[in-house]
Amino acid sequence: MIHLMQQGGRAAFDPVVVWGELTQQALAAGPYPLAAASHRRRFEHYYRWFQAWLGPFGTARFEFDDIEADGVRMPVSESTVSVTPFCTLRAFQSPPRTRRKPRPRVLLCAPLAGHRAVLMRDTVAALLPHADVYVTDWADARDVPRDAGSFGLDDYVLLVERFIRLLDPAGLHVLAVCQATVPALAAVSRVAQADRAEPATLTLMGGPIDPRLGPTTLDRVAATLSLPWLEATAIDVVPSGYAGAGRRIYPGFLQYPALVAAQPDRHATLMFDWLCRRQAADADTAREIERAVAQYGAVLDMTAEFFFDTLRVVFQQMLLPKGMWRVGGEMVRPDCLRRTRLLTVEGDRDDISGPGQTHAAQGLCSGLPTRCRERLTIERCDHYGLFSGARWRETVHPAVRRWLEAA
Repeated sequence: MIHLMQQGGRAAFDPVVVWGELTQQALAAGPYPLAAASHRRRFEHYYRWFQAWLGPFGTARFEFDDIEADGVRMPVSESTVSVTPFCTLRAFQSPPRTRRKPRPRVLLCAPLAGHRAVLMRDTVAALLPHADVYVTDWADARDVPRDAGSFGLDDYVLLVERFIRLLDPAGLHVLAVCQATVPALAAVSRVAQADRAEPATLTLMGGPIDPRLGPTTLDRVAATLSLPWLEATAIDVVPSGYAGAGRRIYPGFLQYPALVAAQPDRHATLMFDWLCRRQAADADTAREIERAVAQYGAVLDMTAEFFFDTLRVVFQQMLLPKGMWRVGGEMVRPDCLRRTRLLTVEGDRDDISGPGQTHAAQGLCSGLPTRCRERLTIERCDHYGLFSGARWRETVHPAVRRWLEAA
């Protein structure tokens, strides 16, 4: 059945059907299929099938050759600023329009939530005409050898902290989206506490700073999930043949159907474009369709420890809003910030991070004067609209740009 589905899935490009079939097969094996005796064999079978199924859609890349700024085409250079086993800090830069004024610098903290940083391509594209953008490009855990060690939520914080210092916080704009808002706020707070250095701005968009507020279905489920049950049903090791063989992971093939369920309309549009429009389209349009499909399917495996840390710290114990989160042995204290301009952005139709969750950062950063704070709620905007698509380009980004330029 898997073999037939692999062939049919490539033609139909319908993961909803695929996972429905997989679920039926799994349920037939018992109440907790991945905990059954054949756990490892079944997991490896699904894992390898999923990677093969995604193969024909290509590898998603940022691929910026040039951008248009005020009616002028400008070249874009991509370079690597720092490489670590779990993350590469990438820089996207264009020459300044005037020698007297350098371009602003934005550190874009991409979420590590089961999808590659290329999901933020729209975000980068909108920022690039007026700023150099540095992106945290998180590694797929399957590609990280076991001898590189573990990687948990605290390690994410410490790595972003390191990047902020590397780029120099003076004049730096930090922008974090979704899951990344929590560790980014912690990293900025730690730099301020240790060095009394602060970025010019901190923009947090659609993130679970305090998931007790306006809880969504995701928040309620995450708060009640049993970690031992998840350990038995959703965690396994990377199969042989990959650099990270043997590393414990939460696999991307479990993340993909969740992404489809969250954006059924977008999935349907991509299906139509891939099957019906691509063959008859001109070269540029076909390339855009292929890029969109590859980008949509660019899921990654997360380390098991990072997955569990996020559930425990963010959704179950809510340590950040309670003032009880310690990273590297020190309490995270957003109230240490004194000069950073803080912008929090929410979408009124966000069903992933509920109303008030991101704006909660305003109360945690109590040391900031009122003139340094602003909260923005975007009408008719869902979670993904905060950083991609027309809502991002036409409404969210202009507001973010104004906030950065006023610093």
